[in-house]
Amino acid sequence: SGFVQAQMSQQLPDELRLHFSCFPYRSLARKWIVMLFMGTCFLYCARMAMPVCAVSMAATFHWSKIDSGLVLGGFFWGYCLTQILGGHASDRVGGERVLFFSASSWALITAGTPLLAHLGSHTLALMTVARFLMGISQGVFFPSLASLCSQRVVEGERGFLMSTLQSGTHLGTLLAGGLGTLMLDRYGWESMFYSIGFLSGLWALIVWQCLLKVYVLGELTPKVMETKKNSEWSLSRIPWLSLFKKPPVWAMVFAHMCMCSTSYTLLSWLPTYFKESFPHATGWVYNVVPWLTAIPSALVGGYVSDFLINRGYGVASVRKIMQVSVRAGVSVNVQDLTPSCAGALFGEFLWFLGVVLVSLSGYLIEVTQSWSVVFALITLVNATGLGVFLIFGGARRVDLVEYSRIIEI
Repeated sequence: SGFVQAQMSQQLPDELRLHFSCFPYRSLARKWIVMLFMGTCFLYCARMAMPVCAVSMAATFHWSKIDSGLVLGGFFWGYCLTQILGGHASDRVGGERVLFFSASSWALITAGTPLLAHLGSHTLALMTVARFLMGISQGVFFPSLASLCSQRVVEGERGFLMSTLQSGTHLGTLLAGGLGTLMLDRYGWESMFYSIGFLSGLWALIVWQCLLKVYVLGELTPKVMETKKNSEWSLSRIPWLSLFKKPPVWAMVFAHMCMCSTSYTLLSWLPTYFKESFPHATGWVYNVVPWLTAIPSALVGGYVSDFLINRGYGVASVRKIMQVSVRAGVSVNVQDLTPSCAGALFGEFLWFLGVVLVSLSGYLIEVTQSWSVVFALITLVNATGLGVFLIFGGARRVDLVEYSRIIEI
């Protein structure tokens, strides 16, 4: 499994080596991987609920494209606020706890969205607030995931693990686009929010009862957790000024900003584009087909990445190859450069571009009555980010402070 010992087992004390090698911890690692995969799936189901339902809701509440852009873009205003907070919190108290509170929050917000929509006459403002709150609750998820994996996963296994979890986002998009469209046509847009909210809440409850409460907050791993506490980093010791002077750090931040902002712009507007451009096509088809190819490409890319690194190829070259081929290099690169504070640095990503692009796309579509301008803008932003990463990107560790890898499962 991906959660493995970062040092050679013969260097461990006998007591810790026994804890690490015994069956319950290997079994726990597999359970966490499965649950994290499901978590990223439900995360994107909840995130995609509004874009999939946007056409129906716009018709019901008489929204223009600019109005729809404001609602969809509201997500990123909240997302910006908790990126840094989520990263810092995860590095200090553990990503597991932050993930649980994130899932609990977005489950409640998703299930409550239809109630807010029918609460009064100011539907546009209420839906924008709902998306804003959704962004706040989900903004901590991926920084927490980056912190969790950087502390517990060795370099040669991060690619496949992160790709596995990334494929969960594609599956969530696929389910929201496929099953969500069917539910939308048969039971109305409200049913999609209720269903996803319920499933997300159920996932959070299972994580708490079966994993978090027993293994992390309990006493099954006292020696392991004690080791983690003794070797945990203090944020005051992180050389932030030095980090932000490094070209590879800025290249990673900029490339990830470009990649994520364009991805979320497409996620937000593609359902509307297909609905308007191909009105007689079956809805679930165009919301499913693109993501059927994304899942295997993510898994294969992660496997190839780890294979090449374990065979001795340079980490920086592998990350760049994966970014060009399957866009799976930048998201792992933060763990190469700053494994001690990956969650915090992940939270520094400048998500304001996502706010601008999503809202600006709605304005451009309304004014120009053309989708080609939006697609050209997305292409330009993506190409710029990729070029910067290929030229200035690196994988040599740059946090420059003595760091002892955390002994974990």
